[in-house]
Amino acid sequence: MLEKVKEIFRREANAIENIPVTKSFETAIGIIHRQVHEKNGKLVTSGMGKAGQIAHNIATTFSSTGTPSIFLHPSEAQHGDLGILQENDVLLAISNSGKTREIIELIDLKNNLYPQIPVIVITGNADSPLALKADCFILTGAPEEVCTLGLTPTTSTTIMTVIGDALVVLLMSKIGFSAKDYAKRHHGGYLGMKSREISGKD
Repeated sequence: MLEKVKEIFRREANAIENIPVTKSFETAIGIIHRQVHEKNGKLVTSGMGKAGQIAHNIATTFSSTGTPSIFLHPSEAQHGDLGILQENDVLLAISNSGKTREIIELIDLKNNLYPQIPVIVITGNADSPLALKADCFILTGAPEEVCTLGLTPTTSTTIMTVIGDALVVLLMSKIGFSAKDYAKRHHGGYLGMKSREISGKD
């Protein structure tokens, strides 16, 4: 079993190392910065199932590091939650296949309400309907899942998380986000205490 654990780790690490590093990252950061930090919009993330959980995590991480963000469930969007969108927002949609019906429908609904809102997509399929609807798409490299059935989102969600982390860190650098800024958003817990200690030394 320990050898199996090592093999799982090896395969996931290899998938991370093989994420395509393209200009799409730079383009995505430029779009988010323009919409949120220049036009005072917000980042709205979305995804279904496991991808939705990753999208929610990305939104909370962006919010805690100076970029206002919120998760929008694509199904709930069809029942009124679409109203969270405002004209200067940016939508980040996540779908491994790029064919998730609810996400494609969300883009169409967004276009009916605010067609000018740009769309960034994280997907494993450059030729997918979702990628074709995007202003910018970031490819995962479409790694094989470590799931024994090759079905359960495992490796793909690891890659989505890593791509989200890269976007967060890149934008933190672009806006000059400091420990003092961090402390203002983290009052409680260890991170709040740690950020205040760091900012007090500056």
